[in-house]
Amino acid sequence: MAGTRTTKVDEDRRDGARGGDELLERVGEDRALELLENMLLYRRFEEKAEEAYAIGKIGGFCHLHIGQEGVAAGCIGPLRDEDYVITAYRDHTQAIAKGIEPGKVMAELYGREGGCSGGKGGSMHLFDAERRFMGGHGIVGAQVPLGAGIGFAVRYRGGDEVVVCFLGDAAVNQGAFHEALNMSAVWELPVIYVVENNHYGMGTAFRRVSATEIDQRACAYGMPSSVVDGQDVLETWVHMEDLVSEVRDGGGSRFVEARTYRFKGHSMSDPVSGTYRSKEEVQERTEKQDPIRILRDRLMEAGALDQEALEEMNEKVKGVVNEAAEFADGSPVPSEDVLYEDVYREINEHGRLFLDGRKRP
Repeated sequence: MAGTRTTKVDEDRRDGARGGDELLERVGEDRALELLENMLLYRRFEEKAEEAYAIGKIGGFCHLHIGQEGVAAGCIGPLRDEDYVITAYRDHTQAIAKGIEPGKVMAELYGREGGCSGGKGGSMHLFDAERRFMGGHGIVGAQVPLGAGIGFAVRYRGGDEVVVCFLGDAAVNQGAFHEALNMSAVWELPVIYVVENNHYGMGTAFRRVSATEIDQRACAYGMPSSVVDGQDVLETWVHMEDLVSEVRDGGGSRFVEARTYRFKGHSMSDPVSGTYRSKEEVQERTEKQDPIRILRDRLMEAGALDQEALEEMNEKVKGVVNEAAEFADGSPVPSEDVLYEDVYREINEHGRLFLDGRKRP
């Protein structure tokens, strides 16, 4: 039955206990340790990208995912290799989570030939069809109907793959979002729409631009909706594992609001706090809602992790990130010859582009 299904999320208790050990028992200590290592990798990768941007190795737009690693690890982890992910422009960690090598992601940020998009996509347009990571997208909400289209292709071919479509909170006010959800519900497409609600669309608080809560947006289309604490990766994993199973079994589309928070600015051009949120707010959220710290503390309390093991894990992922940066540094810049490759049509010598099959005059 359609409606909103909430989990144990409660923003007022995020500085306290994380709901007992039942989630850890279900996920298992080994997998929880793997999730911690993955999130550490995402954090160190983004910190290296931040550093590279500051010294001019990365240009253009660059949107970091620091603070939202629990959503990437928890939502993508339960998927199979053949399942699809499509997302917006804050896509670095999601690409790595879906299996793209960190070196290829970093090289793409550097605009190098060894990047996953050949150095021509950059930060917002990571893509790897083999890994079924169907791209980051720079236009707000543009990926939502594309996600529905992938789901339609899966259903048309009779497959059992699941599509996870990520979007930001600001995208739920786009017309394409509503059109896509409507058709997705009508056709019962195997798509899980995950809204990463970090509370701000660029510099505007969501509460200033919407009279309805995010989790209510799917109700108009009869699509089951739920809320999950994106800062608790174990809760997110379990929640998504259940939804993926439902969708794979033919249950139709699902809508999830993952409540999270970005610890950095909207992009590298935006100060950490900006003028739209206080430094005190950012500091409090960083101290109390860090998904890495939350899982670390839970594992230590359970006796599954100690400080020495944590430091070893951290050094391991830092080595992976350093190798990724070295690979990016050593990869050549794409030649001018590839400028017109991978486009829909060839451009003739007069510079005119015909998309309807006409020959040039």
